[in-house]
Amino acid sequence: MTLPLVARAALAAAFVLVPAGCSAVYTDESPTASTPEVSGELTVFAAASLQGAFTEIAARFEDAYPDVDVRPITYDGSATLATQIVEGAPADVFAAANESTMATVVDAGLAEAPQLFASNTLVIVVPAGNPADVSELADLADPDLSVVLCAPEVPCGSASQRLLAGADVSVAPASLEQNVTAVLTKVAAGEADAGLVYRTDVAGREDVESIVPDGAEAVVNLYPIAALRAAASPQAAAAFITYVSGLEGQRVLASFGFGAP
Repeated sequence: MTLPLVARAALAAAFVLVPAGCSAVYTDESPTASTPEVSGELTVFAAASLQGAFTEIAARFEDAYPDVDVRPITYDGSATLATQIVEGAPADVFAAANESTMATVVDAGLAEAPQLFASNTLVIVVPAGNPADVSELADLADPDLSVVLCAPEVPCGSASQRLLAGADVSVAPASLEQNVTAVLTKVAAGEADAGLVYRTDVAGREDVESIVPDGAEAVVNLYPIAALRAAASPQAAAAFITYVSGLEGQRVLASFGFGAP
């Protein structure tokens, strides 16, 4: 589920009002008479946490560029997607949930220079009603609780480790998942008492509750996006990245709870 329309609109309005001195700059990405004709199929690999926002962005992008067909976007843990790209999976655009994962693709010589387009932070997620009465990070150290986390090699797992270390909390997870969606699914189903996910993952959901832990604002994931050098549709890839970074894309991202880069 997504945020209610009114709440999403309010978030979007707040997002695009970037204070003076910030580095984020958003431009009008709408095609004009002078815009080169863009067509073809576009293949996008994107972090699992981007699913709601990018699905909507892709639909709006196709409306703006009717000659471009965005194929169903591949969503998964950023590390899994990066490995697939390095191993030869065909894609035009890669959007990751942190910079270090994107760096593996860039360092392999497979991507153009990435640009940041969004940010995200972590929350504690619990099933609706919070049956285990979790209230802070320290509670996750309770050996009687079932806690699920993202694996350390994926962005949400790396961020979780930094958050827990900053709070001097040691957790013995019941499982380590390869993407944030898997963590959320287990908690929502009552298979775990708590987990750590991005704030955007819980927005508008009624089957889970979230707690903003102390120190969350100090652990920020910055999301980069890049065109792949072997892109079959390089013009469409460039147009999509411009759209994501432009006013319309940023409004959509804000409506799903993402922050400015």
